[in-house]
Amino acid sequence: MNPIRPGERRPDTASMLRVDQAGEFGATRIYAGQLAVMGDRLPAARTIAGMAAQEERHRKHFDTMIAQRGVRPTLLQPVWHVAGFALGAVTAALGPEAAMACTAAIETEIDKHYSEQLEQLGDSDPELASAIAEFQAEEVEHRDAALAAGAENAPGYPLLSAAIRMGCRAAIALSKRI
Repeated sequence: MNPIRPGERRPDTASMLRVDQAGEFGATRIYAGQLAVMGDRLPAARTIAGMAAQEERHRKHFDTMIAQRGVRPTLLQPVWHVAGFALGAVTAALGPEAAMACTAAIETEIDKHYSEQLEQLGDSDPELASAIAEFQAEEVEHRDAALAAGAENAPGYPLLSAAIRMGCRAAIALSKRI
């Protein structure tokens, strides 16, 4: 990683923490919505439950960092609470492949988002960079598992994936600031 050079701006770690905590919270809500529809009767539900447990661990880690650093969480959390659950429920209602398509789309965007954050951080915040790198690896595993489970077989996959990815990018942009 590159150290910050004189004259360069330090990365906005408060904004990073705010958006990362919001994203992990949203992920837990998406999986909650999917599991509410699927129950535990489908093989995909077991996979989703495992991913949900990892997302909950990520969220708790960022909750702790936010509290320790005095960072204000996003004011949009009530929106992400409802929107995440709704997205999860709708995609699960479309079928296991659509639920997996949702995961693949979101984790594709999160992988890019975390890569950008790691580049911005450089060596400036090893604690945050370490958490992001660890969680990014797990998000990539989620994406790969979703693709292996048939995400691309979901009805209207290209459109569904594009819409979810666009929504994810919008949520990231809003949560950084609000």
